[in-house]
Amino acid sequence: MASASHSLFFSCEAPLASLATLLSKSISPNISKARQLHAFILTSTPPCSSPFLNNNLLLLYSKCGSFSDARKLFDRMPTRSLVSYNTMISSYSRDSRHTVAAFNLFRHLSVAGLNPNASTFSSLILAAHTFRGLSTGAAIHSLVIGSGFLNNVCVQTALLGFYSECGRLKDVDFIFSEMVDKDVIAWNSVIFSHVKNGSVEQGLRLFSSMIGDDLLPSNWTFSIVLSACGQVGDLIKGRLVHGLVIKSECPHDLRLHNALLDMYSSCGDNGSAISVFERIEKPDLVSWNSVLAGYSDAGDGQMAMRVFVQLQEMSRYGALVPDEYTFAAVVTATAALPSICYGKAFHGQVTKAGLEDSVFVGNTLIGMYFKNDEPHSARKLFNSIPEKDVVLWTEMIVGHSRLGEGELALRYFYYMLDGGYKADSFAFSGALNSSADLAALQLGETMHSMVVKTGYEVNFCVSGSLVDMYAKNGDLEGAHSVFRMIMKPDLKCWNIMIGGFGNHGHAMQAFELFNEMVRQGLQPDHVTYVSLLSACGHCGFVERGRFYWFCMTCDGIMPGIKHYTCMVSMLSRAGLLLETEELIMKSQFECSPEMWRILLSSCANFRNFDIGIRAAERALILEPEDSSTYILLSNLYASVGRWDEVAKMRKKIRELMLEKEPGLSWIEIKNRTHAFSADGESHTQIDDCRNELMRLQGNLKELGTCEQFLFDILLDWVKEQGSSNSKNVMENNLDVHMLIFD
Repeated sequence: MASASHSLFFSCEAPLASLATLLSKSISPNISKARQLHAFILTSTPPCSSPFLNNNLLLLYSKCGSFSDARKLFDRMPTRSLVSYNTMISSYSRDSRHTVAAFNLFRHLSVAGLNPNASTFSSLILAAHTFRGLSTGAAIHSLVIGSGFLNNVCVQTALLGFYSECGRLKDVDFIFSEMVDKDVIAWNSVIFSHVKNGSVEQGLRLFSSMIGDDLLPSNWTFSIVLSACGQVGDLIKGRLVHGLVIKSECPHDLRLHNALLDMYSSCGDNGSAISVFERIEKPDLVSWNSVLAGYSDAGDGQMAMRVFVQLQEMSRYGALVPDEYTFAAVVTATAALPSICYGKAFHGQVTKAGLEDSVFVGNTLIGMYFKNDEPHSARKLFNSIPEKDVVLWTEMIVGHSRLGEGELALRYFYYMLDGGYKADSFAFSGALNSSADLAALQLGETMHSMVVKTGYEVNFCVSGSLVDMYAKNGDLEGAHSVFRMIMKPDLKCWNIMIGGFGNHGHAMQAFELFNEMVRQGLQPDHVTYVSLLSACGHCGFVERGRFYWFCMTCDGIMPGIKHYTCMVSMLSRAGLLLETEELIMKSQFECSPEMWRILLSSCANFRNFDIGIRAAERALILEPEDSSTYILLSNLYASVGRWDEVAKMRKKIRELMLEKEPGLSWIEIKNRTHAFSADGESHTQIDDCRNELMRLQGNLKELGTCEQFLFDILLDWVKEQGSSNSKNVMENNLDVHMLIFD
């Protein structure tokens, strides 16, 4: 009877094991069915069953993610084979919570009298990969070498993935070079390693070598390479890979289509991206998001809106529901459009979708509000997000800095640091730009020390902001010191340094720096020539300014309003008033009141009434209520002695000044900023300020009496010398005036 039952068991064992294997290979293994099968086996088979059936049950439990059931079965197995251990180790290695258990089981192998094989080592390397332990993986690597499994393709492929995850490209290349039989999986691993770790060009070269070895790429290979082409924006190579995809005649899955779509979108070829999109039978949300991202990168808000509306129509029927990436892409695409039309509507959609707490979407919405000059809405949204990250804080710092709200930008910078967040390069750059605009040198120097401590001094963005901060604060020595520490300064850094020298009257240093920049092979842009022309205007180098104007046109740079303003300032200061007027009339910026005011100011200095009147008329036509134009016109009338007109202008100026918002000035004393305005009474120390002013006025009166006394003595001396028109000689003699003021 016993033999009959045993024979019945052996006849059932293979079908039961096959059923367990079939269940484990299903799309979503069911733990309930696995337990039912296990119960059936326990009730219908003898307890001394072979490991074959139990190993299949172990695999089934592992695929269901029930590690506790698998471990209970493993511990109760009467006999365990190497396959049993490998099944458990492989299961544990895929879950970071159980990697330690995988290594413990490996230690028990020798106690059980079993030797590890290639599958064991592959699973252990995967466990080290999951555990992200470089030293652990290196130790397993040494065990692999000692056990003689280094030439096994599965082990080598596992090592490629491990070192790739650790960013050790040299080790990846070494292992790959030692492989004798390189299959598609090995090629995919090494290509993916380079693309993932930033060595995209090398990844593309490896793909070319793979094609040269007559190895047929898989869909996964094509997906990796297309992603690489999208990262570097190489549309030509991307199209070549697309041609290979068509030629390979591989069945195109959705992942490959999405990779093609993402490549064309990233390269800016939205027409081809749409062609690929239309060929996808059932595009998923990744497909839609790729199309939206393409239009977002291109700044085409209208097309992004159309695509989003189509997606919304589909979501009404439950097909696809937009996620945070969808909203982030469409908000970014429409950020430049009026927020009242698009941005605020999207904000409402985000709230309706339950994504109002998403940092990813919140960052794009805040950027949209800043682009629309709505910092209040940006701050309100920022305060409503409970979990903030560095990117969100940085967006607030940079946004306020770009709007000229330097004090708010710095306030958010310090709040971020106080909250325990570590500033990144963009946060430092925004804060430094604000300290530059506020002319707060001491604050900028403090940030410089923070930059050095955090290691961001080598970052181009931060180092450029440091140079700009020192230059705008007039510390040219500090700016030049930072500039010289930059290994390869970009054009922006050169422009900042040239502009710093030029704006502070060091024109020759600016010209020398420009010549050095050109010698290093950098091509000047429109900002470079603005700095050069401005330097020429400040120092009166008219001919050199004309030369740079000629060079600019030869470089194919169309002169903008800033270039014309610099030329107008330079020519008018040199007294070339008629030439200046003709230059303004011939330019496309004839309607710029600023240039006419510059000309008017010079006409007052050189007492050219006719050109000055014409310049004033042009400026007042463009801006009839501008008080500065009337002040300059008053100066022009005064220069030619028309005092009745001066009185009229001053009356007009007083009327305009009543309507004008008063300007503020500030001074920093002992780390405290004091703001004040003309006729202001709000300062807490106004009485002390008034007393000090009266004291200074008294000193000036005494100085004036002393000067008059010296003047009379010197005048008598000149008369004794018998010089005619002695008073005029006296007043026009620079040395005598210097003597008086000394």
